[in-house]
Amino acid sequence: MPTPDEIRALHKEIAPSAEAFDLVYTHCEIVWALAAQLIEANKLGVDAELVRAGCLLHDVGVYLLAGSEYIRHGILGEELLLARGFSPVLARFCAHHTGVGITRDDVLGQKLPLPATDYLADSGEERLLMYADKFHTKSTPPVFVTAPAYAKSLRRFGAAHTARFSALVAEYGEPDLTPLARRYGHAVV
Repeated sequence: MPTPDEIRALHKEIAPSAEAFDLVYTHCEIVWALAAQLIEANKLGVDAELVRAGCLLHDVGVYLLAGSEYIRHGILGEELLLARGFSPVLARFCAHHTGVGITRDDVLGQKLPLPATDYLADSGEERLLMYADKFHTKSTPPVFVTAPAYAKSLRRFGAAHTARFSALVAEYGEPDLTPLARRYGHAVV
């Protein structure tokens, strides 16, 4: 398992700029803080070290977009990590965290620029990271997102996506965004 320092060094190495590094790596740290909060609050029986590494690595593919559509950042990150010798278990976090999961039917129906397969979070660790990721954006400026605001944004993808998110909220509850919003100076929407 890579250490946080090794993961930070990887981000620094592949980030195209200091600004990109700050945006993406800070987001990854925040996602880990949210996941850690949910682990503690729910006494989850997950591998916290794996969740931490997955959270800190899940968006490395963002650095590689260079003209590609954003939806591809997950598979680009997975390919990067596999090429660098990371375990397939850890690399999967990249391709299996987008939205509340992407199905083969989503890929085909929406004509997404992805190989036609399922990109669903399967393990408890993957589900937790995917869920924690929904509460913070890398928008300009970055913001924290409440569960109701995220649920509203999902409506355009249909009832199945909204139902998957509602099930996650019921399973994990909502994280407390206030302390992290204060710490990072990001608004809550």
